[in-house]
Amino acid sequence: MHKCRSNEASILIASLVPFFCQRMELLFVYLIISATISGALASDPDLLQDVCVADFASGTKVNGFACKDAANITAADFFFDGLAKAAVPNNPFGAVPTLAFVNQIPGLNTMGLSLARADFAPGGLVTPHTHPRATEIVFVLEGILDVSFITTSNVRVSKTIKKGEVFVFPRALVHFLKNNHHKPAAVLAAFNSQSPGAQLVVPALFGSTPAVPDDVLAIAFQTSNEEVKKIKSNFAPKN
Repeated sequence: MHKCRSNEASILIASLVPFFCQRMELLFVYLIISATISGALASDPDLLQDVCVADFASGTKVNGFACKDAANITAADFFFDGLAKAAVPNNPFGAVPTLAFVNQIPGLNTMGLSLARADFAPGGLVTPHTHPRATEIVFVLEGILDVSFITTSNVRVSKTIKKGEVFVFPRALVHFLKNNHHKPAAVLAAFNSQSPGAQLVVPALFGSTPAVPDDVLAIAFQTSNEEVKKIKSNFAPKN
């Protein structure tokens, strides 16, 4: 009798294996589809017409900009020459960006991409920052740069890149670029968003309005309130 029940149990388990395998396959397909949909929703929305040139004068509030009347569209809406010449990096950081986002090129509205250029003096730095809405890929126009991004596990991924080479900064991760060499450098950057956004880490913490409380920063950076006040003074509004 015991052996008979054992055989019956084996037969039952064997009959259930295809059932569970089929369910696991369906679950796997569901997860893949969900991930794909989530990825699509995480990027800029697709356009539903040929173009949707941004109408900056419109009072309509949408995710992006309202569309300009098609009858008023011109070639100028899709043109920008601001990246053709190097900018002069005359700020304290020795690096300056030139943006070609939707605000500079209205025709980028709903297109899901944009460009920027960054010019570096010797020793220049694009300080640690994030782009909350886009992955960034940079192409070195001239010079040599040391670039890094930091993962959410606090691992720094770094590389020295030179003219003609490309490097990718994953979306929303903190990253920076520095010219540690004796000649100027420049990069062209592309983003998969018409408006990638940029949050500079240090000004966000020490120059926000209203200010982050001194004691919060002192504890976070394991320093004194006096040191925090000293750093904040560097980011106080200039009159």
